[in-house]
Amino acid sequence: MKTSKILLLSGLAALVVLFFALDLGRFLSLVYLQQSQESFSQWYAASPWLVRGLYFATYLAVASLSLPGAAVLTLAGGGVLGFGWGLLLVSFASSLGATLSFLIARFVLQSTVQDRFGARLAEFNKGVEREGAWYLLSLRLIPVVPFFVINLAMGLTTMRARTFYWVSQVGMLAGTAVYVNAGTQLANIHSLQDVVSPALLGSFVLLGIFPLIARKLMDAVQQRKVYARWKHVKPKQFDRNMVVIGGGAGGLVSAYIAAVVKAKVTLVEAHKMGGDCLNYGCVPSKALIKSAKLAAQMKHGSQYGLHDTPASFSFKAVMQRIHAVIAAIEPHDSIERYTGLGVEVLQGYAKILNPWTVEIALNGGGKQILTTRSIVIAAGARPFVPPLPGLDTVGYVTSDTLWDTFAQLDEVPKRLVVLGGGPIGCELAQSFARLGSEVTQIEMADRIMAREDAEVSALVTQVMQADGVRVLTGHKALRCEIDQGEKILVVESAGKELRIGFDQLLCAVGRVARLTGYGLEDLGIPVQRTVAINEYLQTIYPNIYAVGDVAGPFQFTHTAAHQAWYAAVNGLFGDFKKFKADYSVIPWATFVDPEVARVGLNEQEAKDKGIAVEVTRFPLDDLDRAIADSDTHGFVKVLTQPGKDKILGVTIVGTHAGDLLAEYVLAMRHGLGLNKILGTIHTYPTLSEANKYAAGEWKRAHQPHGLLEWVRKFHTWRRG
Repeated sequence: MKTSKILLLSGLAALVVLFFALDLGRFLSLVYLQQSQESFSQWYAASPWLVRGLYFATYLAVASLSLPGAAVLTLAGGGVLGFGWGLLLVSFASSLGATLSFLIARFVLQSTVQDRFGARLAEFNKGVEREGAWYLLSLRLIPVVPFFVINLAMGLTTMRARTFYWVSQVGMLAGTAVYVNAGTQLANIHSLQDVVSPALLGSFVLLGIFPLIARKLMDAVQQRKVYARWKHVKPKQFDRNMVVIGGGAGGLVSAYIAAVVKAKVTLVEAHKMGGDCLNYGCVPSKALIKSAKLAAQMKHGSQYGLHDTPASFSFKAVMQRIHAVIAAIEPHDSIERYTGLGVEVLQGYAKILNPWTVEIALNGGGKQILTTRSIVIAAGARPFVPPLPGLDTVGYVTSDTLWDTFAQLDEVPKRLVVLGGGPIGCELAQSFARLGSEVTQIEMADRIMAREDAEVSALVTQVMQADGVRVLTGHKALRCEIDQGEKILVVESAGKELRIGFDQLLCAVGRVARLTGYGLEDLGIPVQRTVAINEYLQTIYPNIYAVGDVAGPFQFTHTAAHQAWYAAVNGLFGDFKKFKADYSVIPWATFVDPEVARVGLNEQEAKDKGIAVEVTRFPLDDLDRAIADSDTHGFVKVLTQPGKDKILGVTIVGTHAGDLLAEYVLAMRHGLGLNKILGTIHTYPTLSEANKYAAGEWKRAHQPHGLLEWVRKFHTWRRG
């Protein structure tokens, strides 16, 4: 703790100790005030400004130090100064004193609290920033809540001091007026309970609820304002309870939930059911990764006591298998399945005409217009294509188009350039290298997989290079050219240009949300990189929701499905109860070999956010099953609160890391610590034991050495 904080705490503590040691509280009692009222009144008549100044200073000191006696001082204001001056001085002294108390708590403790619990307080801080003034006003209007507790607690939040002051000034005025007015009848008061009757307390409680009611009313007014331009087109009856735009993970789950609760729901999909994940992303890429991994294992058969055998294969057959895998999974997301579940599925392009009307241009021709109480936008994302000069001239593929384009090739691309060092780029670069392509991967940043810890990036770079990938980090793509019939990518690094020849170019530099074509512009719904939504997934129109890639903040299939539950439930039952989307425990994985999976914080994020963590590692080269499988690359790394077993984040690098992560996701979601994982039986010999051994490493680092030394002496004594 800084010297200034120590000095301030010491000074405040000395003042408080002095207050109680000298029994100064006796001067702030009701009995003393009644006995001295006449002498105080005479003094006030003789020196009004001096008394007012001393009274204000005394009240300010009592309020800022959170000392007992503020209520009696308020009565004194009415009894000695009269209602007018008493109300004026008490109102400002109490508000300024409360703000000083607030600032003291902030100066001394806020940084410590926010640093230690910042991750868990993130959502709370957002709530304070958004609605803190209303809740503070409610608390100020209910005098049964100790004000000094409110002052200190609010000082630990991110509320602005200016907001705290004016809300306190307004909120405490009613209670102050009651006490000051009671003070004008000081002789008739026998205890503080005489000031506030049960009926008056009830009135204060109702008054305290008023800001919350007022907030609801303001929200209603805001909604009325948003809907004003559409009020003449709102139907009295609706064709549907919900219309869902997009047949990917977010849209499918939204429609499914609506059908389960017997709502009338229509799902609109313009292209393929299952969205990007089934047709272009998760499913085909994992099928490719499996074939490529088997080819790599055959090439390195000697690791398993076999002969090294370069894989002989037909690239067309590999691509045919990928499409066969897609076809095998398609029924899970098919029109027939969802129709059977009670969802009406329309194939076509949807456009939102107004907050309650959707027009569908059907693929088979014609249009259909549906009115609906709620709308869920699940339009997904598309690959981002950089504005690289000459790119269209040389031609390129994306993670969406390569599956159909490469299916036409007789052989794997001889020379493949991959633009992008993120998860998609790394997965595809490694896979095609294992299948025989000469792969060059270009990344502008100083390392690939930049969202992961530096050691993870280094390990993945190492294994990819071992598979034949030429990884060029710190290289910026400048332009594409055709030189004497050869396709060339020109990149720059350290001021020098490098020319890279290629046969195929894969753009894998990220994905962007689909924000146009379905009516957002006409409705005035704000968009930036994604559709602007609140914590309930609502747009500016409370009956229009957005989920998945189009909503953010994550571009994962499982988070789209997660959001879909909130959108469906809020869209159908939000008039009675709404639920805030919970992003507290979000896992993800990159399916390079070895896989990289994580949940919660990693070391890099903890450092950037100033969060203190304790790191526990378990290397997979010490795990029996990994040794037996000759698959020992990687580790389990767990971040915990210093000195405690509470899990803040986990990174796993290794075979089946995405599967191993599930145990930690469950533990974090339900507040289970490493001791619980250590006490769980894990089958031997399995990879899952890595989780238990990581917990064992943490336990070994927290052995009670003093106690164990006494136990050693006990056993020595027992042996005689």
